[in-house]
Amino acid sequence: MRLGAPSPTERREDPRPFSSEWLQAPPQVITRPRLPVLPAWVPSEQAVRAGLVLLLVLGTALVGAGGGGRGDRRLAARDQMSEQLPAAGAIDTVTPEAMAPTAVVGPTVARGVNQAAPTPTPTFAASPPTPTPVQGGIGAAATLPPDLVNTTTEGLLPRYRILTFYGHPHNDNMGLLGQHDPVQLLQLLRQQADAYEAVDPTRPVIIAFEVIASVAQSEPQYDGTYLLHTDLDTLNEYADIAAANNALLFLDLQIGLSTVAADMDGIMPLLQRPNVHLALDPEFAMAEGETPSVHIGSVTAEQIAYAQETLAGLVSQLGLPPKILIVHQFREDMIENKSDLAPVPGVQLVIDADGFGDPVLKTDVYNYLVRDEFIEFGGIKLFYDQDKPLMAEEEVLALEPAPDLIIYQ
Repeated sequence: MRLGAPSPTERREDPRPFSSEWLQAPPQVITRPRLPVLPAWVPSEQAVRAGLVLLLVLGTALVGAGGGGRGDRRLAARDQMSEQLPAAGAIDTVTPEAMAPTAVVGPTVARGVNQAAPTPTPTFAASPPTPTPVQGGIGAAATLPPDLVNTTTEGLLPRYRILTFYGHPHNDNMGLLGQHDPVQLLQLLRQQADAYEAVDPTRPVIIAFEVIASVAQSEPQYDGTYLLHTDLDTLNEYADIAAANNALLFLDLQIGLSTVAADMDGIMPLLQRPNVHLALDPEFAMAEGETPSVHIGSVTAEQIAYAQETLAGLVSQLGLPPKILIVHQFREDMIENKSDLAPVPGVQLVIDADGFGDPVLKTDVYNYLVRDEFIEFGGIKLFYDQDKPLMAEEEVLALEPAPDLIIYQ
């Protein structure tokens, strides 16, 4: 059973279970009416309630025996997943002056690091080498419906695995990119890539930056979109650094009360570069009357298809290597009509199981959103500070299917 997305008026305003707000809320005092005093031969209140519960359980089991639904079984686990919202700003463009980075101690990223020279990665000034056919993505072609088979065989996936660090270069509260300069980031990325290649030497790892290009805000801003836009100088700087180091750049769009089309228009010159790709963050894509940090947003399959087709148009018109599109998700209702998604030639679609939690919870969410739903490629996002404990590389690659893309924040 596929869970539908609630309308804005139906979405609850109270904290989600097991979120930090839920845990910190004072206990609710509940006054329970008691049954009237009955003769001694009448079963006790506890016995009556136990009997009612037993009847309810038996009835539910009989009804569920004929159908059952993945969404019902895993809904409680998914609703525990949450992410931090960037702090609000007072200007419409994020600049170094507005969001100056603060030096912090970086995370430990090198468990079991292989100190040997890393596997060479392709140069992105031209089209990448034609990949050797390998098993990858969400399964062999024979196990997928015909309209969901990967149609972009010349893309980076599944020959390579992609490892990216997420954040904003001018804000150390929004991820790794604000906590280290680019040289340090490249060193940490390569160390983390070595750790994954030590576990799976058969699949080279390509490193990447994921820069938040439009940043959701809790205030409307001058245009009412609830967005700040990262300055193009910063985005071009990271694109240049990535290209010079055989790395990729993903531009993350948080959309706010804007649209996918309008948000993409602002970064179109960068998307014309061969090593620059796109990510959509539905959590911050708001409906009218909603506010980032208060509501959890969503995008539709049609909006994702628009992004796919726009990227495919660039690939075709400019002769670019295939593009990669990441869509972050930690709740079912963050992608409406997900079953309508389909591959588009020239674009490789990755659904990233987002949100922080312990390894059991993250595995459950990955299984629900990636393994059990037909898509092209799967990814997972890990949090150095919030995941307690952090999944080891061996645990990440033991997921089925092993992620094609791994993001750290």
